[in-house]
Amino acid sequence: MKIPVIAIFDVGKTNKKLFLFDEDYQIVFERSAKFTETVDEDGDPCENLESLRLSFYDSLHEVLRNKKFDLKAINFSTYGASFVYLDEDGKPLAPLYNYLKEYPEGLKKQFYDSYGGEENFAVTTASPVLGSLNSGMQLYRIKHEKPDLFKQIKYALHLPQYMSSIITGKMYSDITSIGCHTNLWDFKKSDYHNWVDEEEISVKIPPIYPGDHFIPSSFPSEKYIVGVGLHDSSAALIPYLESFKEPFILLSTGTWCISLNPFNNLPLTHDELLKDCLCYLSYQGKPIKAARLFAGYEHEQELKRIATHFNVPIAKFKTVKLNMKVLDKYLPNEELNKFFDTLIDGYFNFSKEDLSQFENEIEAYHYFIFTLMFKQYKSTQLVLEGTAVKRIFVDGGFSKNLIFMNLLAMVFPAIEVYAASMAQATAMGAAVALHKHWNSKPLPTDMISLKLYVSPKKV
Repeated sequence: MKIPVIAIFDVGKTNKKLFLFDEDYQIVFERSAKFTETVDEDGDPCENLESLRLSFYDSLHEVLRNKKFDLKAINFSTYGASFVYLDEDGKPLAPLYNYLKEYPEGLKKQFYDSYGGEENFAVTTASPVLGSLNSGMQLYRIKHEKPDLFKQIKYALHLPQYMSSIITGKMYSDITSIGCHTNLWDFKKSDYHNWVDEEEISVKIPPIYPGDHFIPSSFPSEKYIVGVGLHDSSAALIPYLESFKEPFILLSTGTWCISLNPFNNLPLTHDELLKDCLCYLSYQGKPIKAARLFAGYEHEQELKRIATHFNVPIAKFKTVKLNMKVLDKYLPNEELNKFFDTLIDGYFNFSKEDLSQFENEIEAYHYFIFTLMFKQYKSTQLVLEGTAVKRIFVDGGFSKNLIFMNLLAMVFPAIEVYAASMAQATAMGAAVALHKHWNSKPLPTDMISLKLYVSPKKV
């Protein structure tokens, strides 16, 4: 008997993956691909859309040919912040410009001068000023720098919706992509910002389609249903929202450590924006306040520096245990959170520390994580304040770091701190969003495995 499955195409900047989940949300098939980036007309690196499209078709045909599986549904979770520009026939007209592409200062100034200034605009759209990373600014740039191309664009789709359109032939937008630091969405009026109409952008953006509804397929048969696709950060939150009803924060750790609080409905302030806060929109259209910290990147850089200085392999730090004797050298007599509250932002800067002051790499690493926790505490606190959060779930790389997790339990003594693990969170979220349409079973209660950390000071 064939296994009923949902196929999720999970497109990251580096890895492109296909997962098949069965009705218990176990991964029963996996395929991974990497493509060489191509370049745009300025020679800047960008995604190879043609390779992505062909790889997608190959993978889909492979699944459909496989006698083991009964394909019920398809959905997409991909990185956001970039548009695919299509003509009337749904064919790409331009490269998928890299969201790290440098943005012209003059054009940026023109935009913000026209629409109320950086500060007011950023607060209204919950979008820090990020240049090309504000995907709406890419459309503004095309309009003003490439007017002929702008006239040819019939549809501007974020990447998840472009992937969906390949098999449905339908052009839609999605709220998780539109609501993620794009400069397009006015969070105060829950609609597009006025500039989107004034610059004739709105006619290029298709109607918004609900992330938990399906679109019938037109390729190559109509046996399965298709989702509209989701922005990866919002998709990763879905299994948590479905599993836990008490207020929580998800601390998603990787290159960026992002504290996501779906239970914080307070408007963003200018001060919060300056400290790298923003808002996402959930697939149900609700604001999710988030604070970003470049902690994973800093960890990577400082780990190299410590390993080089003490002449030890980087791999050694993957298994470093918590050593309270070492940590006690840096811990204050009072509660750690109260101590951190007395310090100004930016108080610690480990990159300036002379490593010869430490006896060995273990001591240096403990102190480094201690300074990193100060930054993490300040970042998470931005979205925590004023809410009744009872739990913090940590997923990603730092959830396996014993020093990080124990220090996190110390700085949030009134909150339960859990290391959470889930196989492929963003893909799982995209699958769960369509659950009621393809899956005959109830949602499993064990999608997420949890490990509670109690402050070592309490033990």
